[in-house]
Amino acid sequence: MSRSGTDYVESLRDGRRIYINGELVSDHVDHPAFKTAIRSAARLYDYQAANPEEMTFTTPTGKRVNRSWELPDTREKLVRRGLAAQAWAAQSYGWLGRSPDHVPAAITGMLTHIEVFEEYDRKRAAALRDYYEYARDRDLAMTYTIVNPQGDRSKLASEHEDKYHSLGVVDEDAEGITVRGAKMLGTSAPLAEEVLVGVQNPLKEGADDIYALSFAMPLAAKGIKILSRKSYEADAHSEFDNPLASRFDENDAVVYFDDVKVPWDRVFVYKKTAMCRAQFHATAAEILMNTQSQARYSVKLKFLAGLARRMAETTGVINFPAIQESLGNLASQAMVIDGMFRSLIHDPIEHNGYFIPRQLQIYTAQAYSQELYPAFVTAIRKLAGGGVIMLPSGSEDFDNPDMARLIGKTQYSSVASPEERVKLMKLGWDALGSEFGSRHTQYEMFYNGPHFAALLRVFGAFDWAGATGMVDDLLGSYGRGSAKREAAE
Repeated sequence: MSRSGTDYVESLRDGRRIYINGELVSDHVDHPAFKTAIRSAARLYDYQAANPEEMTFTTPTGKRVNRSWELPDTREKLVRRGLAAQAWAAQSYGWLGRSPDHVPAAITGMLTHIEVFEEYDRKRAAALRDYYEYARDRDLAMTYTIVNPQGDRSKLASEHEDKYHSLGVVDEDAEGITVRGAKMLGTSAPLAEEVLVGVQNPLKEGADDIYALSFAMPLAAKGIKILSRKSYEADAHSEFDNPLASRFDENDAVVYFDDVKVPWDRVFVYKKTAMCRAQFHATAAEILMNTQSQARYSVKLKFLAGLARRMAETTGVINFPAIQESLGNLASQAMVIDGMFRSLIHDPIEHNGYFIPRQLQIYTAQAYSQELYPAFVTAIRKLAGGGVIMLPSGSEDFDNPDMARLIGKTQYSSVASPEERVKLMKLGWDALGSEFGSRHTQYEMFYNGPHFAALLRVFGAFDWAGATGMVDDLLGSYGRGSAKREAAE
């Protein structure tokens, strides 16, 4: 039997230190800033428990856990993990960006290329293998912090005035290392049990060695402090007025390590700058975790396309050719993303007996997705017009007879009641223009890093030799006099 939503919720009552709105929260599980999002994540585990064949597999130790922990040693297993990711994403309509199957996919991807770690340090490789089994058998909900805080972005980590502006090593002994400093972007940190720490920022070998780290720790560990951003859930007026923010605000946080002791058996990379990138890019970590991301993204775009159609129907413009053209464009873009996702799970390569999506396809999907989302949202905003702005201030307005009468006159629709129209448009604004919706646009644009970096990865992985070879083949098949000679013959 896999873990239930109740098991998950109770695991978060761990005494962690979360700061929000000037206060240290003593029990974040029932705090209005996090409570409903935690329950939304809990429903994922309830769905998993109710659909074990679709969502889980049995580990060598006899545990039933999420398919994100399964090593894809057959083509069928790769397909099943992808479809399970889509099924989980559907439970939040794609709005939980870092659901509990994301980071496990990264760790599993590291295991498929364990030789990368073994060539670097066999002890660190053993630590990673043991941690994978530990986290897998507990089906842990995890987040990661793999980016240094911005500070002065023109400087490397070692060039800041504060040596521990970014997380670095303070000390080491026979038991482990002591670390100090900040990491971001701890998306879903309030919803996670443990955090994987790594580095995606450029590091200079030698000068930046103390920042070249990767390890995993419980978020309740002594010295870990979670600095939460503003809670959109807490600020949601009501479920009627903010149906997405009130349910799916997974939150983001800076995680500060205040002299945290990390045991050696949880340290995967230590003072080796090249391994920081290799951990993600020379293994299948980035590939598998972003396959999960594409599964979620495909669900989200389908939801948004459906939202756009419902708004067009409600405002009476669904039969206008220009509107159908716009909706058709949204549908085609959603299907491109879905097709990209399906190509990832159905057209893998084989490595060490594992079936892994193709790197170039992942990079292409990342680059295209980053650029698509803001355009996709803008297209729906154009369809919505002022309808998502000209709305009652809150659901209570319907309780005032005078206001309800005026709402009935001003929120007219041929196919929906005034309340139904307001309800739909409130959903539209929460998805497109509210703080929650705006955060999601920013998230989709940058969670894979800056767009130029995504395009540079495509540039580096593309088969330029094959492409230019075709050009050269054609160029080599004729000359200035070729046509005349052929005619003469």
